[in-house]
Amino acid sequence: MTLRPWQETCLAQVLEWYEHEDHFMCLATPGAGKTILAANVAKKLIEAGQIDFVLGMSPSAEVAQSTTSTFRNVLGRRFDGRIGAVGAAYTYQSLLHFKPDFWEIFDRHRVLVVLDEIHHCSGSDYQNANAWGLEILTNIQSRASFTLALSGTPWRSDDLPIVLAKYSDPEGKIRCNFEYGLRQAIADGVCRIPKIVLIDHGEVHISGQDIEPRSFASLSELMKSRAVRYEDLIQDIEAIRFMLGRGCKKLAEIKRNNPKAAGFVVASSVKHAQLIADELASTFRQSVRVVTYKNPDASIEIEEFRNSCNDWIVSVGMISEGTDIPRLQICCHLSVIKTELHYRQVLGRILRMTHDKDRTGWLFTFAETTLVQYAHDLKYEIPEARVISLKATFQPAAVEHVGNNCPSAAQMPICVGGRNDMNRDLPAIAFTSSSNTEAVFRPQLNFVGQFREQVISTFTSPF
Repeated sequence: MTLRPWQETCLAQVLEWYEHEDHFMCLATPGAGKTILAANVAKKLIEAGQIDFVLGMSPSAEVAQSTTSTFRNVLGRRFDGRIGAVGAAYTYQSLLHFKPDFWEIFDRHRVLVVLDEIHHCSGSDYQNANAWGLEILTNIQSRASFTLALSGTPWRSDDLPIVLAKYSDPEGKIRCNFEYGLRQAIADGVCRIPKIVLIDHGEVHISGQDIEPRSFASLSELMKSRAVRYEDLIQDIEAIRFMLGRGCKKLAEIKRNNPKAAGFVVASSVKHAQLIADELASTFRQSVRVVTYKNPDASIEIEEFRNSCNDWIVSVGMISEGTDIPRLQICCHLSVIKTELHYRQVLGRILRMTHDKDRTGWLFTFAETTLVQYAHDLKYEIPEARVISLKATFQPAAVEHVGNNCPSAAQMPICVGGRNDMNRDLPAIAFTSSSNTEAVFRPQLNFVGQFREQVISTFTSPF
């Protein structure tokens, strides 16, 4: 397999670094090919006789399965954790279920541990670590022969320190050993050029029980008024229908030259996802699949979609980071999650380059203030605001689990965990009357006239 120039450069730096240090952290923009880099690092270390085994850790079963496939292909050996295998891939959630004898591998063998999307694990010490970070500090930090941390978004929404990361003092900015950002990836033809479509409206009326009728000149003004919540906007059928219509129109344009192109929608809940899927199928005559964290066969569904001709995939908590579906080129962002980390990871799903001539990825969002700011901040590889307080005292962060059953460590769990940016099956957003009744309702949104759009292109096309 021929490596990209950035992968060759990083590989050489990793191997040189390992001559005197045991931990390396790589920032590479989503879609750049971090897993292939990691597999080639492992290959070089095995060939040099420096390690015996490789353990891969990642935030979800889908990413773990992708890691298994990539490492198996690059190393030419089994990577399933069974007798004769050179290693295995696990989810971070699995760390909480390993028995003590599992960790004895570090006492008897030389092991490389690859920590993919390391930002899910927090902790500079035992006091501020979340559950996954604590396991890494306790069982991996001083016992693995080498560790390789990877992230396309090396910060956390709670601004806690990332486990094993180095920070400048007193600035509190993360210090990565190697950086390969989106600007360079676009210039190299590794990633698509992101086009952000901000959907707005110039006359929005609201009304409803116990609500004074009011009008607003933009969605940003509407949100700032707190008259409604963002959750209400992304649940509104008229707003949903407009965004989906624009996404379908753009996808149809792309399909003229790239018939395999597809789009995906990030939904807020399982119920929301089904509503969106029904709209795509009935109103826009699109073929669509739905995958959620509640589906035990979600990984199979994603794999089938990857190789299918379906137009759209609607996701809840399954296609936010590390999931490689190169034919995705359109995204409609209808998630309740509005953190910059989640925003960039979602954007990364449509920036993986393929052999088609169209080198753009289109992200449709509403012109809500924070989402607009994220679009303009894409020029920063690490947002200016993403620093940590090195003097602050943090409380240990718990890990939340999604799903009803916790599988054993021997499995690659379908349920995923982590404190960061996790979708939930949220209840329908409702406003309760001030009277002592059981009636619940939503404010009525009325869009007078036409929606409007603004296209933001942060990076100038080098082609």
